[in-house]
Amino acid sequence: MRHADRPDGAPPASLRPFVPLLPHTDPSRIVAWRDTHAVTAAQFLSDVRQLIPQLPASTHVLNDCHDRYRFLVALCAIMVAGKINLLPSTRTAETIRQLQGFAPDASCLTDQANCTIALPQTAFPTLRPEENITFAVPQLVDDQVVAYVFTSGSTGLPVAHRKTWGALVRNVQAEAQQLGLLNASGCTIVGTVPPQHMYGFESTVLMPLINGFAMASAPWFYPADICRTLEQVPAPRVLVTTPVHLRQLISMQTALPSTSLIVSATAPLAPQLAAQSEQAFKAPLCEIYGSTETGQIATRRPTVSQEWNLFPNIQMQRHPDDASDERMWISGGHVEVPMPMNDAIELKEAGRFLMHGRMADMINIAGKRSSLAYLNHHLNAIPGVEDGAFYMPPEKTSGEVTRLQAFVVAPLVETETILSVLREKIDPAFMPRPLLKVPQLPRNATGKLPHAALAELAATFATNKTDTH
Repeated sequence: MRHADRPDGAPPASLRPFVPLLPHTDPSRIVAWRDTHAVTAAQFLSDVRQLIPQLPASTHVLNDCHDRYRFLVALCAIMVAGKINLLPSTRTAETIRQLQGFAPDASCLTDQANCTIALPQTAFPTLRPEENITFAVPQLVDDQVVAYVFTSGSTGLPVAHRKTWGALVRNVQAEAQQLGLLNASGCTIVGTVPPQHMYGFESTVLMPLINGFAMASAPWFYPADICRTLEQVPAPRVLVTTPVHLRQLISMQTALPSTSLIVSATAPLAPQLAAQSEQAFKAPLCEIYGSTETGQIATRRPTVSQEWNLFPNIQMQRHPDDASDERMWISGGHVEVPMPMNDAIELKEAGRFLMHGRMADMINIAGKRSSLAYLNHHLNAIPGVEDGAFYMPPEKTSGEVTRLQAFVVAPLVETETILSVLREKIDPAFMPRPLLKVPQLPRNATGKLPHAALAELAATFATNKTDTH
């Protein structure tokens, strides 16, 4: 084992506080909807019990279940069995090799018939309904390590972040409070984000489980599927999604199912899209801010204010012992160890702040400073722009001036019209040279726009330009 799965000096489990797997006291309470079939709390616990003896023998299990309900059953069976879920953000061959360096005993539990993950595999089994189910809710130790989530470090290698059961529970309880859902009895969470992604893990799996809501099961990504599911499940409904999925839904130009709340994360949401979404779904839209390291820590309603509001008991401050550290540090609440944020943050009063983009996105041109997030905000606010992003190429060794580029999805708007609006909004030093129209941006399944994918897109245009001369 290359890491510690139990905090140093922790007392025996019998002396540490326990937290239940779920808050339900009524066995008939609905935990999930699988199409139109309701799964009760009793059936869910039965499924967890049935899966435990069929789990891989290893301590560390990569949870590769794409069906959200199967993911939930696998997650809980792994936890109750005293094993640990591995949740890498990608499943490339290189990521899996690096994951094996972290957990040499790692195996994979999957519901995919053609899974290509190069680990010992166990297929998710068929679970049969039981008669005369005993309703007994498992109890987990508060500081039990139940999952490792992974981010890419500065070297590109995955960095593991330990998640304890108690911290995860406190996080999603605070999320429900912040979103005004504490008393939303019977609400159903419909998610478009993969459950292995930290945002999907928290908001579409743990938040319904811990707060007594129901979740919709299948991994929907297409607009028609999302709409059909919203129509099938009972109200009140909460849509947990991303800007890229909202943009696709709005582009359908048809009546959309009403919801009680829309939740968005993974990428900045253009004000125009936020307003369109609220109007189309007849519901308020809240954005969530956080990181894999800290979990979710703040929300805002972008049609009302650009300021973020911290979760209860979360503190944000400069490093008390290092005046040269420009980063904000997060502590308190569910954040077990103070963590630095890599975003440029302007702290306001009463737990509020503004986010000006990632520190790595700060750019300097001709002695002037801006951020890619600020520039992207103005680009995406232009009417007719469906999606857009600025790109700063690497510095040239030849001494030539490096020029900002921008890519835009705007089939009905002329390039010169977009540039004309930008000239009114941003400093001339940051005007894109060139502004390139594309059919779509290379966003991933969660709506994020990886820097490497944007660099590859820029390289493609550069090659085409060279080939035409």
